[in-house]
Amino acid sequence: MAISVSIVEDNEKLRGTLARVLNRAGDFRCVSQHGSAEDAIKELPGIKPEVVLMDINLPGMNGVECVRQLKQLLPETQVMMLTVYEDTENIFNALAAGANGYMLKRTASKELLEAIHEVHRGGSPMTMHIARKVVQSFQKAAPAQQPTENLSEREQQVLDLLSQGLMYKEIADKLQISYETVHTYIRRIYEKLQVRTRTEAVAKFLRR
Repeated sequence: MAISVSIVEDNEKLRGTLARVLNRAGDFRCVSQHGSAEDAIKELPGIKPEVVLMDINLPGMNGVECVRQLKQLLPETQVMMLTVYEDTENIFNALAAGANGYMLKRTASKELLEAIHEVHRGGSPMTMHIARKVVQSFQKAAPAQQPTENLSEREQQVLDLLSQGLMYKEIADKLQISYETVHTYIRRIYEKLQVRTRTEAVAKFLRR
């Protein structure tokens, strides 16, 4: 069944382009488009999309505040930021508000579609550049901290690649293992670290 996706983006041309990319892919169905956070908050609870693509720079209420309110109204909906902003403050504000992923608008269509698949499966996709910023922020905050000893060597390899922003399929290719095996390793990592998202796992991994 196609994944239902809503778009919150004030640029009408970009909204249309994203909708066409989604609908042509086959695995997705664009169920709604919204030009403002206010419209999204009003209309999305009745639509209940599985995934929302969220811009930050919106007229009126910004995308970060929109995420915060939407996650209270639709806790099961996965929200992925799709924005031009790549500064640390916006990244962490969005993640703290409840965003499940953070991708840049310049991301290629194929990678964006893979990221939507990943966030729908419960992952936290990030553009590689964004993931590196997250990692660097934690490293600066705790330079002497060591990785947790509870993870096996292979699990640490998987988590290291995850922290670099690689998608599950890319990790599978790099380690020459199946996609399903990567998913199993990540589930074990989340269980051992007692986390639910990529961001939490990377943070805990670097803080130990």
